[in-house]
Amino acid sequence: MKIAITGIGIVSAIGCNCAETLQSLLEQRSGIAPMCYLGSVHSEYPVGEVKLSNDELRQRLGLGDEPLPRTSLLGIMAAREAISMSQAPCDTFISGTTVGGMDLTEQHWQDYHVGKAAENIRFHEAGESTRAIAEQLSMDHSPLSIITPSTACSSALNAIMLGCDMLRTGQAKRAIVGGAESLSLFHFNGFRTLMILDQQPCRPFDANRNGLNLGEGAGYLVIENEADAIARGAKILGYIGGYANTCDAYHQTASSPDGEGAYMAMKGALEMAGLQASEIDYINAHGTATPNNDASESAAVRRLLGVCKLPAISSTKAFTGHTTSASGGIEAAICVLAMNHGFVPANLRWELTAEGLTTPVTQTLHQPVHHVLCNAFGFGGNESSLVLSDRGIDLSEAILEESGLVQKVDEQMLTESLVTASEARRMTPQMRQLVSVARKALQDAGIEQPDAIVCATQWGCMLQSMRFLQDMIASGEQELKPTPFIQSTHNTVASLMAILTGNHGYNATYSQGKQSLACAMTDIRSQMALGRIRSALVLEFDEQVDAWDEVLALIGERTQNIARACVYIKNE
Repeated sequence: MKIAITGIGIVSAIGCNCAETLQSLLEQRSGIAPMCYLGSVHSEYPVGEVKLSNDELRQRLGLGDEPLPRTSLLGIMAAREAISMSQAPCDTFISGTTVGGMDLTEQHWQDYHVGKAAENIRFHEAGESTRAIAEQLSMDHSPLSIITPSTACSSALNAIMLGCDMLRTGQAKRAIVGGAESLSLFHFNGFRTLMILDQQPCRPFDANRNGLNLGEGAGYLVIENEADAIARGAKILGYIGGYANTCDAYHQTASSPDGEGAYMAMKGALEMAGLQASEIDYINAHGTATPNNDASESAAVRRLLGVCKLPAISSTKAFTGHTTSASGGIEAAICVLAMNHGFVPANLRWELTAEGLTTPVTQTLHQPVHHVLCNAFGFGGNESSLVLSDRGIDLSEAILEESGLVQKVDEQMLTESLVTASEARRMTPQMRQLVSVARKALQDAGIEQPDAIVCATQWGCMLQSMRFLQDMIASGEQELKPTPFIQSTHNTVASLMAILTGNHGYNATYSQGKQSLACAMTDIRSQMALGRIRSALVLEFDEQVDAWDEVLALIGERTQNIARACVYIKNE
């Protein structure tokens, strides 16, 4: 099977469609600017905002007054463009996000505590913001046709990978894949506590880089079998050549000095595509402009290329800001534009080289671009790489076995703790419980290192999320500690298990309400059918929080404590 790209859609700080984005890239016009819509008290930090208010977005989209998260509004705009360009309906929608409806949570949490209703609190669930986008796409909402990967800043690229696997195993015919993310006070202040935000427009790979600028937006690709695209006369914009996900297994927020996870992801994507590193014309780097990321990614690229000449490399985050969970979708779509229009985007504001750092392209290069490597790296060391090509590359297919595919060892509860005192120091009680049952499940299955670690969670790490949210509101965004934010991402527990076990294999997290576990199993079964993994540790995790349940009671919901672990082994 050759997986063709027949549509793309982009919304970011440099444009609300592909045409505006292309013009900004060619003219080297950045969208990083003073804060306009976010409303933080820390307005000294520039951001990459989409240049429309929520009301203006709703007006452009022809939507009524029903409150929708800004993430959903941005996603609807980009997804509609991709489907319109493809000129065919999609049967599967996979959209990565972490923020989801956090902007509404912030608003309604404050409203609730001054006696106002907070019924739209349901959008806090990441999968609910994805469902809201899907409702506007005239899709058939069958089970597992809507899926939300949530692996921090690699979410959108992981969504693209899952879509490809579902095409290859016959679970999807035509999929729209990518991600959407809006700015929120929660994640803006979270990054601020990590002291990695720059008060000037960012300078990826520059010796004097001083941190990132947060951005927002959405980016999607429509993917389908090349044969189907040709049969309906679709214009093919490019192809998915290869992809890989690994875990750096080093730290919850920092990348390893040698870039082990990034190197393995890029190497795996090239191997699937059947390409040598020397055949890559352009690397769209993760390039956040933080001291740690740029040095780590540079080390991984040097290791990948060896003695080969370095291809053109740049980070487009200097245009858009770091759009976190949406970045892989936005940047993959930018790579498709680069292939179709024959150019390499500039790495804006770069001035000085430094030992060990990649030297990027500083002016727009007009040249043929046949093969592109696109990187997206997230918290917890979740590292993903994608190869995009202007020619079809055959990828294997498999029939998904509905039964007899796996055997299961299940652990649900433990009275004993298999977590050491030093490990437990920064874990919540439910995290400690999950780590214990996961270790017991691995012991029972006789497996030290599973090929994959996949987590399913409806609400994510609520104890730390609520702690950070409450502190942020109570202190007026002032006295905040980084630990609750670091442990607030949905993929915290999957990455924690990888770090504790030194596991560099596939790592993913899904958050789609009560379908979260089914989504995780779709991923695992697909990978087993395609022969990429033989074993998988599957985690189910949620935390009960009284303060949050008070609000959820308005919509008849509540959280609960869940700590389950299963080991799945492929039958031979």
